[in-house]
Amino acid sequence: MPRSVEPDRWLFGATVGLCLIGTVMIFSASAITARTLYGSPYTFLFRQAAWLGLGFLGMLILARVDYRILRRPLVAYAGMAGSLILLVAVFALDKSHSTHRWIRLGPVGFQPAEFAKLAVIFYLAWFLELRTNPQGISVNDPLRALLPGFGPVLLVAGLVLLEPDMGTSAELFLIALVMFFVAGLSWRYVVAAVAVAIPALWLLIVSAPYRYERMMAFLHPSNDPQGHSFQLLQSLIAVGSGGIFGAGLMEGRQKLFYLPEAHTDFIFAVITEELGIIGAIVVLLLLAIYAWRGIRVVWNSPDGFGRMAALGITAMVTGQALINLSVVLGMVPTKGIPLPFVSYGGSSLVVMLLATGVLLNISQQAVHAGGISRLEK
Repeated sequence: MPRSVEPDRWLFGATVGLCLIGTVMIFSASAITARTLYGSPYTFLFRQAAWLGLGFLGMLILARVDYRILRRPLVAYAGMAGSLILLVAVFALDKSHSTHRWIRLGPVGFQPAEFAKLAVIFYLAWFLELRTNPQGISVNDPLRALLPGFGPVLLVAGLVLLEPDMGTSAELFLIALVMFFVAGLSWRYVVAAVAVAIPALWLLIVSAPYRYERMMAFLHPSNDPQGHSFQLLQSLIAVGSGGIFGAGLMEGRQKLFYLPEAHTDFIFAVITEELGIIGAIVVLLLLAIYAWRGIRVVWNSPDGFGRMAALGITAMVTGQALINLSVVLGMVPTKGIPLPFVSYGGSSLVVMLLATGVLLNISQQAVHAGGISRLEK
């Protein structure tokens, strides 16, 4: 039987630590840019602080509200329907940075694609709980499990892809695939999905000139050092120049109009340059703690919905972190994926904190023996 316990202090501490480091480094990375663009070095800091306050409030509320309220069919369907409506609505609004990713209400803007991640996770958690019941429909049933499970997710991912935002679209697909796989999806379906995804991904890359140029810049960065390879090379310079202890907080040079988007997707490069290997290790350690405690919540969750929701949240946070770090270190082509809790960006920060609130709430229920389909095999 489950028993009530305190929220996971390690998980909470890692989240707070990442947010604090992110806030400090965002100011360090953006002060000069903010003063140049807006006349005040504190513009991005104040904006991030406002989103951080809102996100923390939401996290604390969700940490206290029983997560089982999210397992209701009405919540699952409403979340997916709301996400679809918002993702369609963005195409009726003006473009921002040549994309349809934002909905703006006066001075406040948010990205529906970020909130769609939560909708997908809670929908699949509810859906897969029914399919992992021994007396229920098998998760490998093509018509009664795979189609109604993957279908809505692919629809959401397709709308995100049209914005265009291939990175978030791929992330949604990967979260769904991980959740299905751990729920018991057969290897043959996983192999088939990967076999279809690889050529589809290549077609998406070659069909869009800017994506193809990013791929070529990744494969041959020295061919265009002042063009499409510029951001990657500047990131590697920042990472390589930090040494063990770094240049010192606020003392980094690459952020001074050399490294584009230094306070957003490439914040880890600034951390490594200014705080050195030690600072980078601290960030990696906090992310590792988050992943460890998230997996622990998955293992000890008292019911199928809690296990699947915790799995989806942990996969979302850790997967996004791995993609961001890989981009900064030049291991994958450049893509605009923020570092969870650390990068500048209100929508991503709020979503990550809300998801963590649910994870903390699930962690308050412990069982003596846990596990899910794939883990029990």
